[in-house]
Amino acid sequence: MTASRREQLVRTAVQLFYQNGYHATGIEKILNASGVSKPTLYRHFRSKDELIIAALRSWDEESRGWLRGEMDKRADTPRGKVLALFEALADWFEEPGFQGCMFINATVEFADQDNPIHQAAAEHKRLFANHVCNEVADAGIENPREVTEQLMILMEGAIVTAHTSGRGGAAWRARKMAETILDNALARADRDQFSD
Repeated sequence: MTASRREQLVRTAVQLFYQNGYHATGIEKILNASGVSKPTLYRHFRSKDELIIAALRSWDEESRGWLRGEMDKRADTPRGKVLALFEALADWFEEPGFQGCMFINATVEFADQDNPIHQAAAEHKRLFANHVCNEVADAGIENPREVTEQLMILMEGAIVTAHTSGRGGAAWRARKMAETILDNALARADRDQFSD
C-alpha cells in the first residue's frame, strides 16, 4: 500500500510538472490530482523539492528506456541506432501535449548548477550521452566523446527548437546533420587506418 501511494504521487507529479512547470505546480494541485492526503505526501517526501527529484528520477528511467528501445527497434547497426534517436525524437515532437524536455525545463527553472534538482536533470543528460557514446564507439569512430558531444548538442537543439517554434521537423533536420557528423568521423577513421 505504501509503495503504491508513493508511486501514485510520483506519477501524478511527473504529469503535472511536465504540463505546467515546477514552480507553477503547487502541492495542493498534486494532492487533488493524486487523491493522496497531505500527511501521506510528507511521510514519503519532506519537501516539494524532494518530490521533484523523485519525479525526475522516475522520468529519467522511463524516458531513457524508451529512447534506447526505439533506437534498438529502428536499426541494427550502431550508426543506424544513433540516427534512429532523431527519428524517435520526431515522433515524440508530434505527440499531443508535447511540452519540451522535462529535464531542460528543470534546469531552466532551477538554474543554479549546485541545486540538487538541476543536478538530477543534468545526470539524466549525462547518462543518456554515455549510451549514445557507446553506440558511437561501436560504430568505429575514434573520438567517440567529441562526436557524441556534437550529437547531444544537435539533440538538445532539436528539442528546444520543436518546443519554442512548434516545428516537429527540427528532428529530421538534426538527423541529416547527425548523418554528416557520423559519416565525416567514419571517413576520418578509415583514412587514419589506411595511413598507419
